[in-house]
Formats: sequence, structure tokens, C-alpha cells
Amino acid sequence: MKHNHPSKEKISVVINTYNAAKFLEPVLQHVKDFDEIVVCDMESTDSTLDIAKKYGCKIVTFPRGEHKIVEPARDFAIHSASNPWVFVVDADEIVTKELHDFLYEAISKPHHPQGFYIPRRNKFMGQYIGKSMGDWQLRFFVKDGTTWSPIIHSVPKVNGKVARVPCSAHNARIMHLDDEELHDRLEKLNRYTDSEVIRKQNKHYTDINLFINPLWCFLQSYFIKHGVFYGRRGFIKAVSDATYKFYTIAKILEKKIK
Repeated sequence: MKHNHPSKEKISVVINTYNAAKFLEPVLQHVKDFDEIVVCDMESTDSTLDIAKKYGCKIVTFPRGEHKIVEPARDFAIHSASNPWVFVVDADEIVTKELHDFLYEAISKPHHPQGFYIPRRNKFMGQYIGKSMGDWQLRFFVKDGTTWSPIIHSVPKVNGKVARVPCSAHNARIMHLDDEELHDRLEKLNRYTDSEVIRKQNKHYTDINLFINPLWCFLQSYFIKHGVFYGRRGFIKAVSDATYKFYTIAKILEKKIK
């Protein structure tokens, strides 16, 4: 893929996949103007690889084995890219044109950061919820010197200064397409909190944390992140966030009791 960009620097988009055919085509359609697309597949059994080949992606394989999360494949994926800059996009995320343009412009300037946190908007119960209820993802960075720990919800360690995409970069964001039903969210809650226990096993929690931490998580989601303005949907989202926090701490305490 050859494209004319304001920056001499080139960017590789890296997408980790496992049976990701559901959203992959629109995802690839929105990143086709980057210099390279790398699909790191964990042995998909659906049409994921056929779609990737259709878009001329570079395909590498990371054995799935017993892995139930994507993070073990992240470091291998980013270092499979050919270009100095890497943009990690999930197989259910849309990259806006404004974000594409911002990234190329940003790295064309002198003294730019070595990585950027990117805003992401998420769906919940059928609709996108407000900007303030979204999250920030460290997904764009220089490849050299960057490492990604194989632990759930880990953040890449970038060799250099990182910054946030500024609010003035209008609509420069990731749009999360997936909208799991509550049944699926509950199933994932159990699986993900198991992995969180490994990540946070050295943290010191007491019984008071079972109350304080989930309560603070609820207040953040419902009031600080403006969930209160989204009616029933915002309330359920806040309770869901607090429940995740509660069971993470409860499982850590359970292991200590045993």
C-alpha cells in the first residue's frame, strides 16, 4: 500500500484477531489508507483470514493454545509491523478519518510525543453513550522500545513521552462497534476478573475495599462520567462497572483466605 501523507514517517495498523469476521470488513475499510495493515491471527476458524487477504493485509499467526485473552499476542503483533509507528486497532473498532489525519499530522511535527492515548466511544444497550463515559486507549506509539505485558488490560510501555489526542482534534477517535448483551457481559465479567486477580495479586486489599472501591467506581461512572444523563442505561452501566470492581477484589480476598 502506498499513500501520500504529510509525514515522511509511515504507520502500520496492527489488528489482533480470533474469529473476528463479524466486524472485520468495515474495520479494514476504515484503515485501508494507512501504510500497512498487519493482522495477527490466533488460529481463527471462521472467515477472518479470507477477509484479511481480500484487503491485502500482512498476516502473521500467534498460536492460540490455552490463551483466553488477547494480551499475550500483543507484543508479538506490534513487532511484526514493518513501519516505525504502530497503531493498534481491535477487530471491532472503527477509526475515523479525522483520527487518521491527526496521527499523520502529529508525527510530521518536530518534538512530537512517542505515543498517544486515543479517545474511544463505546456502545451500551444499543446506543453510543456520551464522550465522558468513553475511555482512553494507549494504542499509537513508536515500535522501537515499546513492550506489551501479556496480562489482561495491561498498557504498553512506550520508550518516551506520551500524550492525549487533544479535544480540539474534533471527532479524532475510535468508535467501538461491539455491543454485547448483558448475558455476554456477565460471562466475560467472570472470565476477565479471573485474569485481573493475576494482575493485581500483589495489591493489598481489606474488607473495607469491598465497599469503598466499587462505590467510588459507581460514583465515577454515574456522576463524574455523566451516566446520570443517560437514564436507565447510564445507571445499569454504572452498576456494571462497580460489580466488575467488586468481584475483582472479592476474588483476590478469596485467594488470601484459602
